[in-house]
Amino acid sequence: MMDPEVKAEIIRQFRIHEKDSGSPEVQIALLTWDIRHLTEHLKVHKKDFASRRGLLMKVGRRNTLLRYLERKDYERYKRIKERLDLKR
Repeated sequence: MMDPEVKAEIIRQFRIHEKDSGSPEVQIALLTWDIRHLTEHLKVHKKDFASRRGLLMKVGRRNTLLRYLERKDYERYKRIKERLDLKR
C-alpha cells in the first residue's frame, strides 16, 4: 500500500501543471512505483499468486498508457521513459 505522502511526492514530481493528478505521466509513474514494490514482494513470497495477478494487471495498464503517450506525443513518451528508466 502506498503512503499518501509517497503518492503526493510522485504526483508532484511528474505533474504537468499545478493541479495535475491524472496525466499519463503521473499514472505511469504511480504504476511504476507499484510494480517495483510488488516485484520485491514477490521475490520473497513466491507463491502469492493473487499479488502476481495484480502485478501483471498493473504492467498491462502501464503498457497501455505508454503506447497511448507514444502515439499522441512522442517527446513526452521519451522523457517519461528516460526519467523512470524503463526499457520498453
